[in-house]
Amino acid sequence: METNHFLNKKWQSLLHRDTIVRNLEIFQNFIVISLCIGLFCVMLIRLGEMFLSLLEPLNFQAITSDILFILILVELFRLLIVYLQEQRISIGAAVEVSLVSALREILLQGVVEIPLDKLLGICLFLTVLGGLLCLRVWMFERFNSVNSNTIYQNHSLHEDASLSEQCPF
Repeated sequence: METNHFLNKKWQSLLHRDTIVRNLEIFQNFIVISLCIGLFCVMLIRLGEMFLSLLEPLNFQAITSDILFILILVELFRLLIVYLQEQRISIGAAVEVSLVSALREILLQGVVEIPLDKLLGICLFLTVLGGLLCLRVWMFERFNSVNSNTIYQNHSLHEDASLSEQCPF
């Protein structure tokens, strides 16, 4: 009877929301770590292939494409590392990955060979991503100024309170 009660308590403790969320976060972190290891291996393989391609006659477009692809992988790796550290997705890193990916595709095909409607779509996409980056910087500056003003006001209030305690008047 006691073992049945103990098992019942054990199952109840496993089904608490906090326990479920903690276990799912651990599993999610394991997936992200696996992705990091996989990305790192792909980066090393592509880097090796790129250096081997330098032994052949130079193909500027292929080398540039490889370099940009490795940079995309590095940015994705950085995005995953930030996620592991802070448990959030970095908007700036995600936008940078999107920008470099779009530019890589343009370089691969060549601007002259891209149809006009697709080129206009890419231009609009790049404009929106650039706007997101500018908005992110503006929001960061805005929130920093609000935070620094709040900190300054709190510090001034604290100094005023300490001065009034010291001053007998």
